[in-house]
Amino acid sequence: MRLENSFIGVRGVGEATEQRLWQRGVTRWADYDPAVARDCRGVGATTADRIESFVDEAPERLDDRDAAFFDQRLPSSERWRLYEDFRDEAAFFDIETTGLDEHRDSVTTVSVHRDGETRTLVNGGGTQPDHEPLTRERLDDALDAPLLVTFNGIRFDQPFLETSLGWSTEAPHLDLMYPCKRLGLDGGLKRIEQDVGIDRDRPDISGRDAVRLWREYQGGDESSLETLVSYNREDTVNLRRLMDLVGERLHDEVFVAARDGGK
Repeated sequence: MRLENSFIGVRGVGEATEQRLWQRGVTRWADYDPAVARDCRGVGATTADRIESFVDEAPERLDDRDAAFFDQRLPSSERWRLYEDFRDEAAFFDIETTGLDEHRDSVTTVSVHRDGETRTLVNGGGTQPDHEPLTRERLDDALDAPLLVTFNGIRFDQPFLETSLGWSTEAPHLDLMYPCKRLGLDGGLKRIEQDVGIDRDRPDISGRDAVRLWREYQGGDESSLETLVSYNREDTVNLRRLMDLVGERLHDEVFVAARDGGK
């Protein structure tokens, strides 16, 4: 589903009104007709004017790649609608840590997958040429994207990075855990991957294993770091695969079903 299908970001337009617009043939910004809108239940003159103002401004904002403009207007539950338009620029990221408390524990690795490439930042610099030192500056560069995508990152990854590295961002943060729940996909990332048929190259390791691997690396076992990095990187790649699938399912459930429901 593309942003151009969305009217729910306009004040006064809820899910039911948006669906009625779709069913009347107003499925894109370019289709907007004030006369049709005013004849649609739930759209009065004031709301019709707001929609008209929005569809006049929105295409230019999208051309400017201003994801924040749309994020500020969409309900948080509809943030997934940003994905189709920003998928090629989105940064999928995942962190590993020494524990669960951002005030007591440390970030060990951060992997960022974007446009087919994956970067890994390692606390202390790592041991391989493709390991980058985990610094605020490198993190800012890696996550300089119009859209960030994680799984449970709003409650875990982002607070850790903010506390440990002083990192902050104005970019919209799409936490894939919530769109998954909307589709009835519950549990952790690995469980959901299994449920939807996404395979992994290596056996699953748990968060506890990730802590153990880091401690083994600190004790001199460089192979443990390679295992940890490989696991961390695969998380980010699979986030892209899962988001593609979830986006398609939500498009069908939210847009296609509602659009065709009036036919």
